[in-house]
Amino acid sequence: MPLHITKIAFGSESPATLRAWLESHQEEARLTTRYLPKRAAEMEGGSLYWIHGHRLVGRSPLIGFQETGQGRFWIRLQPRLIAVRAMPKRAHQGWRYLEGEDAPPDLGEGEADDLDAMPRALLGELTRLGLV
Repeated sequence: MPLHITKIAFGSESPATLRAWLESHQEEARLTTRYLPKRAAEMEGGSLYWIHGHRLVGRSPLIGFQETGQGRFWIRLQPRLIAVRAMPKRAHQGWRYLEGEDAPPDLGEGEADDLDAMPRALLGELTRLGLV
């Protein structure tokens, strides 16, 4: 199984706005990071899992990593958001590794995640209590 990474969807108001941002790019979406992941080779075929509202809400398949020419790196992503079964995830800075067996499964065609209908404050409290 490939290795994945997680990242907060910073500046995104909702998973819908994240999806719109990703889909606004033609060939690939790029995020800037200071360091190349040490385990970048293990991420071939992996994804970036997005955290929104203290839960993993979707993933974008990784294309790879590329130097920007300014001492930083781009995380290159396919410009799409694949919905996953929501899973609690604490906020963190930057990105973190996510092992393949720990990654949430994709939602099936027409399958909705019940957590989407829950008010954000209630979801946050249930997550804090470890109930979601």
